[in-house]
Amino acid sequence: MTGGLKIVLNSLILQFIMTASILAGDVTVRKAGVPGDGKTLCTQAIQSAIDSCAESGGGNVIFPAGLYLSGTLYLKDHVHLHLCAGATLLGSTDIRDYPLNQCAFVSYSDKYVARALIWGEGLADIGISGDGVIDGQGKKFLGLEPEPAAWQRQIAGLDSTRYRPQPRYIDRPYLIRFISCTNVKIRDVTLRSSPMWMQHYLNCDLVTIENITVYNHGNKNNDMIDIDGCRNVVIHGCVGDSDDDGITLKSTALAPTENVVISDCIVSSFCNAIKMGTESLGGFKNIAVSNCLIRPSSEPEQIYGRREGLAGIALEIVDGGVMDGVAISNVSIHGSTAPIFIRLGDRGRTPRPGLAKSPVGELKNVSISNIVARQAGAVGCAISGVPGSRIENVTMSNIQLQFVGGVDSTLFTADVPEHEAKYPECTMFGVLPAFGFYARHVKGLTLRDINLFYENDDHRPALMLDDVTDLHIDHLKAPGDLAAATIVLQNVCDAMISGCRPTAREAFINLKKNCRGVSIFANDFNRVSHAVLVSDSSSVENIVTDFRSDTR
Repeated sequence: MTGGLKIVLNSLILQFIMTASILAGDVTVRKAGVPGDGKTLCTQAIQSAIDSCAESGGGNVIFPAGLYLSGTLYLKDHVHLHLCAGATLLGSTDIRDYPLNQCAFVSYSDKYVARALIWGEGLADIGISGDGVIDGQGKKFLGLEPEPAAWQRQIAGLDSTRYRPQPRYIDRPYLIRFISCTNVKIRDVTLRSSPMWMQHYLNCDLVTIENITVYNHGNKNNDMIDIDGCRNVVIHGCVGDSDDDGITLKSTALAPTENVVISDCIVSSFCNAIKMGTESLGGFKNIAVSNCLIRPSSEPEQIYGRREGLAGIALEIVDGGVMDGVAISNVSIHGSTAPIFIRLGDRGRTPRPGLAKSPVGELKNVSISNIVARQAGAVGCAISGVPGSRIENVTMSNIQLQFVGGVDSTLFTADVPEHEAKYPECTMFGVLPAFGFYARHVKGLTLRDINLFYENDDHRPALMLDDVTDLHIDHLKAPGDLAAATIVLQNVCDAMISGCRPTAREAFINLKKNCRGVSIFANDFNRVSHAVLVSDSSSVENIVTDFRSDTR
């Protein structure tokens, strides 16, 4: 036998051995006695198939075309569920088919969840794939809430030193919940109608979610994806439509969610499309979001949120964590109430009851670029810290935002409440005193190549900045109106404003009070009556311009 032929034969033998080994662990649920008629409860038979697959070293539990009705399934190491085209795994509508589970990892999410259709904890190499569907039949759970006595009986066996599921959550299972798992892959499947969050990944490492389709309408808290305290996560090529938040990063324990890439996704939501928060105990580090489209929901009725959605992009630290190193680029947004919402607050949730409230966290080093939004609401975009705790180093560049406008009062004279401990939402301050961006309690804000405009005449400034230091505005373009300046500054120091060409305004900049070290240069003021108005000259100093200012 020649050496070349021997090499070929050895290679074929090796491939045969490898293929046989892979096939040996695979289990087809029909052969395991699962009828696939959609009426017979198959929990035990499917679980037996999962156990058999795991005992054989792992592989695929294969669902051929058919309907499979099940309660909670417990995944095992090295086992993947594979749903073929035409296969649908249906969640049972009987809450008794979903046992209560209290996972080992302690977090604030204990308050929400103890049930799921597919559950995995402390596992390695698991996943779900295929062209089939998993349907939680969430509408059948709408309005379910146990009586107080029944709820007390349910939680009696759970650890009382931890949060326990509250009545409004306890009888609504998640579709998927994986805790403290490594190497998780969710690919290609369609996920529909969870009674609660669609999928929750808590304290996991190496998570890949790609090319899945999610439609989550029919119940409260219908999130699309929740990544919670996880590391090394890739979300790619997903399409989702949800009643509640879309792609959501959370941190319900002290561990941050970090090293996450979100790309090439299409998201619709009645709430926030791409969000970091609200739970933010450990914060978010090293997050990259790119090439995503946010569009209105196709569902005609919402349970929560707003028809047009809330924030397109929401970045929130309100529970003491740290947000650091977030880069968002190339996002197209259609129809959100506010295209961008950034909030550092002081709500201070804890991972278990009885712990001292965390101090205010940090939100810093955020870059948002190449954003296009149209038909945004009239509220405006907020970038807001709290007194004594500023958001730091936010850069926005090449931003084009179209708002509906139509606000006919000069609201920039009104005080905006702080709401330090309030639930963070883009509507939390009411209609903002700027139609574009309202920034408060910020250190290090760069706005470069910003184009703001509206459909209906609006009498607010494009920008209002309050308690902002180290400000740089370069190449701002905004429409004209005689009722307000383009930019209103108060309590602002160390600012540079350049490269702007305002149109049809009585004034470009209004320095209201307590402004120091403001440099205004290289702007084209040929089409404004007054470049700068100073409302209170006694509180304004060190204003440097390359033209004559007007004081009123």
